[in-house]
Amino acid sequence: MTADTPATCRCGDLKETTRTLGGGYMLPSRQGQAIAAIGLGITVKTDGASTREAYSMFEYTVPAKTDGPPPHLHTREDESFICLAGRLDVHLGGEDFVLEHGDYLYLPRDVVHAFRNPYQEESRVISVVSPAGLEAYYQALADMPPGPKDISLMKKIMADFGIELQLPPEVR
Repeated sequence: MTADTPATCRCGDLKETTRTLGGGYMLPSRQGQAIAAIGLGITVKTDGASTREAYSMFEYTVPAKTDGPPPHLHTREDESFICLAGRLDVHLGGEDFVLEHGDYLYLPRDVVHAFRNPYQEESRVISVVSPAGLEAYYQALADMPPGPKDISLMKKIMADFGIELQLPPEVR
C-alpha cells in the first residue's frame, strides 16, 4: 500500500483509506464516517476492523439543549469520554458529573448511564469503546425505517448488542 497525505484518509472505507507506511492514519476533527443515529452527530474515528477488534473511537457532537440516549447500560463494552468542547452532564451509576474541556470520565460496563447537553453551546466528546462493535449498533439504529421510531424494534436492536434500557418505573 502506498502512503498519501494523511488528511485524505477516511475511516469506514478501508479500500480508500490512505495510511502511513506503518498502517496508521490521521483524521482531522469532525472527519470520519458519519452515522446518523440517536439525534447526535456521531463520527466514527476508528472501528474494530482498524484496531483488531480492540476498541472503537467516536467523536460525538451534542447540540445545545439536547438530551442523549435515555438511561441504559452496556453488558459488553466499557466506555470513556473526553470532553473536547462545551460541557456535558453525565449521570453514571447514581452520580452526576459535569464534563468540561479536557475532562475524562470512565463509564464501565454494567453501570447505568445517560448524558445530555442542557447548555447554550454545542458539546463535543471523544468516546473510546472497548472492545469494538458499538459502530455496528449505531449503524443498525441508523438503518431503521424513517419516520416515528418503533420502540419495540429499538429495544430488539439494543438487546442484539447487549445494551439494556433502564427507564424509571413510571416511564416503562
